[in-house]
Amino acid sequence: MSKIKTIGVLTSGGDAPGMNAAIRAVVRAGIYHGYKVMGIKRGYTGLISGEMEELSLRTVSGIIQRGGTFLKTSRCPEFNTEKGIQKAVSMCKVFGIDIIVVIGGDGSYRGALDLCKAGVPVIGIPGTIDNDIACTDYTIGYDTALNTVSEALDKIKDTGYSHERASVLEVMGRHAGYIAINTGIAGGAEVILIPEKPVDFEKDVIKPILEGRNRGKTDFSIIVAEGVEKDVPEIAQMIEERTGITTRYTILGYIQRGGTPTVNDRVMASRMGVKAVKVIHKGLINRVIAYKDGKIVDYDLEEAINQTKSVDEEILEMLEMERILSL
Repeated sequence: MSKIKTIGVLTSGGDAPGMNAAIRAVVRAGIYHGYKVMGIKRGYTGLISGEMEELSLRTVSGIIQRGGTFLKTSRCPEFNTEKGIQKAVSMCKVFGIDIIVVIGGDGSYRGALDLCKAGVPVIGIPGTIDNDIACTDYTIGYDTALNTVSEALDKIKDTGYSHERASVLEVMGRHAGYIAINTGIAGGAEVILIPEKPVDFEKDVIKPILEGRNRGKTDFSIIVAEGVEKDVPEIAQMIEERTGITTRYTILGYIQRGGTPTVNDRVMASRMGVKAVKVIHKGLINRVIAYKDGKIVDYDLEEAINQTKSVDEEILEMLEMERILSL
């Protein structure tokens, strides 16, 4: 391909704290290396409709500490069609965009793969609070989401203790239980339910609650990832019916996506954004930036998408640790 002169950057899918830090890093590293950087608004929707503007060093001043994404984001059904993809390719030609940095999750990567197959090179940066992208040990927004959930759980436990209740808390994680596991352990939960592990309700939920009550416990915390088969109102009702313990449920929802990004998310997002530009400057295309074994690395896009996360020994060990610590 010809020499890259203009980099486009967009955020796609669910927003995640730290996306602004990643955008900032791409813009400033890009300009440092002599590239023009175009901000594409509203993800693939804005790419299709040509909503974009040149970004400067000053454009990205004062955004590193802000949650969400100042470029906005959306989900774009039209981009799943051949017509939509061709519109996107056409807009890249109109605005002279040679390569696009896509900040988002697994769905955003699949859109990026469609783009590169249509002739528009891409670089992916993992931005999703679920930490469910297989090729990387860490995704932007994950640490902030953990802290948000942990703070909420601590407050819910206070009222659970006061009223001698069981509290069921639903957290995000449709296909991955990383938020549930880590916040459950950090918050001293008695039960953690994740989509990766089938639930035996009597053994995994009712038994530990009753055993805890028999040891003198008066309040209980049950953390449920949203991808678990039973929904939290049903789980709360079943607990109350089987144990006689007053049970209330809370669904945190989109509060988990917002908030000021933690130091870790700001630093990781900055490192990944700079790495994306370095990869481009080396002449590499269609890569995904990742954090692996303590280092910022890059993978082939298609290879990265085809990787899968499974229930590994570490997850099983953490669940076992939770059972020990909740005694």
